[in-house]
This record gives sequence, C-alpha cells and structure tokens, in this order.
Amino acid sequence: MSDLDLRKLRYFLAVADELNYGRAADRLHIAQPVLSRQITALERELGVALFARSKRGTELTEAGLLLRDDARALVLTAAALQRRARVAGRGGEHFTVGFMPGVIVTPAVRLLEEEFPGLRVDVVRTYWGDQVEMVHDGRVDVSFVRPPVPRRGLTLIPLFHEPRVVALPACHVLAALKVVTVSDLGPFNLLQDPDAVPEWRDLVAGSRPSALTLDRVGLPTPHTVEEKLEHVAAERGIVVLPESTAMFYTRPDVVYRYVTDLPPGEVALAFEAGRSSPQLEVLARTAAELFSRESGRGVAPSDGNADGNADGASAVPVTRSAASRP
Repeated sequence: MSDLDLRKLRYFLAVADELNYGRAADRLHIAQPVLSRQITALERELGVALFARSKRGTELTEAGLLLRDDARALVLTAAALQRRARVAGRGGEHFTVGFMPGVIVTPAVRLLEEEFPGLRVDVVRTYWGDQVEMVHDGRVDVSFVRPPVPRRGLTLIPLFHEPRVVALPACHVLAALKVVTVSDLGPFNLLQDPDAVPEWRDLVAGSRPSALTLDRVGLPTPHTVEEKLEHVAAERGIVVLPESTAMFYTRPDVVYRYVTDLPPGEVALAFEAGRSSPQLEVLARTAAELFSRESGRGVAPSDGNADGNADGASAVPVTRSAASRP
C-alpha cells in the first residue's frame, strides 16, 4: 500500500468542509477539475468512496466521515512538526500568541517578555474558522479564542464574558430600536457561520432552512470582520459580534444594538492539552489577572460617531470590557 499523500488529504478536507467542489477549489486556489481528479485518486488509493453526489448535493459517505477526523489530526500534526522544525532552525527562543478581533494582548505579551528576557514573542490575528486550527497545527503556541470551539485536544482557561451586539445598516428598520431580540433578527440573513449564533440558527432552522447556508445570498463567504461589515453596510444581512469587537469597528453606515436574549460571549485562553512550559504558565496567570482587573472599564459609542446613528435613533453605548484592554 502506498503512503498517504498529505496534499490529497488537504484537498479531501476542503471538500469535506465545504461539501461543494467549486467552493473547495476556490478555497484551495486550484481548478475544480484538478480537485476532482485528486479526490478520485485518493478514493482509488483507499479503495472506498468518500463522497456521494445526489440531488441534495455532495455528502460524505460513512468512510468519508471516519476519514475526516483522522485526516484532520494527521494534517495538523504534520504542519505542527514542520513549524517547530523551522523555529528550531532559526535559533533562539520564540513564542507565538494568537488572538481574535477585539482582544488586545499587548500588556500580557509585554509582561511575558519582561519575565523571560531574550524571548521573542510574535502575535498572530486569528479568525472564527481557524482560531483552533492554528493551535493544533502549531502556528501559535497559545491563543485567545472566542468559544464555542471544538474542545477536543485543547485546554481552555475561561477569562471573561461580555455582551453580544448585532451589526445593522444605519437605515435598517431595527436601527430605530434601542435593543433587539433574537426573534427580531430571524427574518434577516446572517452573514456568518450559523453555528456562531446557535440561537438564531435554531430559530430559523424550521422556517427557513435555506437561510443556514452561507452562499444563500450569492456572495463569497466573508471571513473577516471587515468583510462582514462591508456586506452589512450594503444591506445584504446582519452580523452578531462580541461587544469589544464592535468597539473596534465603528463606522457611520453601521450601527450596533444589544441583543437582550443572547447569552454573553466568552473569551478563553486555549493551548494543546497536556502541553506545559514556563512561558505558557506565566502567560495564563498574567492574562487571567489582567483581564479580571480591567473588566468593565470605559464606554464607547455603538455607532460611527458619538452623536448617534444616521437616522437619529439613540446610540446604544458599548461598554469597553476586558476584551478591549487587558
């Protein structure tokens, strides 16, 4: 039996995630026929069908479902090995910290460098779709993540909770309200992974199941906060954000409103289960102390300016929580 080709496994995982060959090819920056041939070659090597195509689209077979988790773990392990070898080859001590939008890690990083003179600490911005993947594949040693995240293979240290807000076009009918509810948001397109807002997902699952697919509005999947807010401003849908993230992205054509019946969002420190180092222990302790000390300080406007939103509705203040200034 020939050795498994990691490239083919990466291609397989892209299709398994997207369940659409076209989107997977775009994500991999290759032509769709090339991707199809590689998946066919992998199926031939394994002697099983990994995907089934029907009128409902592309679906994983039982063998594909079994391979998905094992393949992901193998690919991540290989990437982590490559990264650590490269870091070791550069010499010196390195430590990399990941962080989600809205979380400022500078004070914690500064204290870590003071505690370990000569340590080089790099910071990497993560996204909803890769915040855990970057921990597993070794691109970051530790990361400030926003659950819910897959907890398998991770140690998570909760740091704090904060309210969540919805981003609306300034001219939106809900912008006239001071606060909104999840049911208010049900009729509108959610421009992010529905699993990030399970309350909205569960509300619309029975009445508008097609609304749960990110390609329903005929747009490329937005990955960054900036991309999502561009679509919000263009009146293509809504986005639910943590309070601290909203603070960093104020603009005159987008307003934020508290969603009263959404549970608060969480920020946690994540690293590989079983991993231990003096640097990791110091960062975990420092982060917990800093975020706890600064929680709930300061106020920022919810709209693009301090005078209120475009249609004259009262601005909803967004409290500067620990996520914004540890």
